Amino acid sequence: MPSTTFRIGGTLPVRRLGFGAMHLPTEPAPDRAAALAVARRAVELGVTLIDTAHLYGGGANEELLAEALHPYPDDLLLTTKVGVARTGPGGEWKLDGRPSILRDQVDQALRRLRVDRIELLQLHRIDPDTPLAEQLGTLAELQQEGKVGHIGLSEVTADQLRESRKLADIASVQNRYNLLDREHEPVLAACETLGIAFLPWRPISAGQSGIQPEIAAVAEELRATPTQITLAWLLTHSPVTLPIPGTASIPHLEENLTAADLRLTPDHMNRLTTLTQRN
Repeated sequence: MPSTTFRIGGTLPVRRLGFGAMHLPTEPAPDRAAALAVARRAVELGVTLIDTAHLYGGGANEELLAEALHPYPDDLLLTTKVGVARTGPGGEWKLDGRPSILRDQVDQALRRLRVDRIELLQLHRIDPDTPLAEQLGTLAELQQEGKVGHIGLSEVTADQLRESRKLADIASVQNRYNLLDREHEPVLAACETLGIAFLPWRPISAGQSGIQPEIAAVAEELRATPTQITLAWLLTHSPVTLPIPGTASIPHLEENLTAADLRLTPDHMNRLTTLTQRN
């Protein structure tokens, strides 16, 4: 039976099935009221890992979570991401890992989340126009200053992970990954070897899982939904996976979190794992 918990960086204990806040609307009521209710319900149901980012509304998503959940439960880990900014020629979003941008976004996140320290800060993407040493060096400096606890990466290759580890301690990697999209299997394998948390984003492959006959068959056998089966597969496939499915619906949230209670047999795992990979 897979463990239900994991210690990120060896020091941050979380339940492995988390929540991605990206889809929560930040507009005025009634949508905002519904988003606040979803965030609060996630914590009520035992979620201890919630993922957000500066990119999600330019910090509006961070503010929403603070409104919903502050003062935070002692066991709740809010992780955010920096490194994408409205600094394109026309003010559009672009990768921007310059030290000044990273520092400013961290300071904004501290204020919006109403905390003195971000326990897990992730670099949203590696900026190809800024030396990697400058990007991770800045995050390491923020770590030394006490503004950041642990450092994570997002959408990296195994080679980039290896190079990054020469510059800073890396506690987590957040890559696109699910049962039908295993492009980053080498990254997951590296994380498993190193004991690094692997946070799959887009963990459900929406619109695809339900039409796969094998997934549907396993779901019927276990009296579960295809969504629950794909999340249970992630939890069973590797002990370092921490899926962060997102939704703006309380029924969908409850459906997702019930996946942690499913037990896939070796036969189920074999049938699911050997499905044709979809990129």
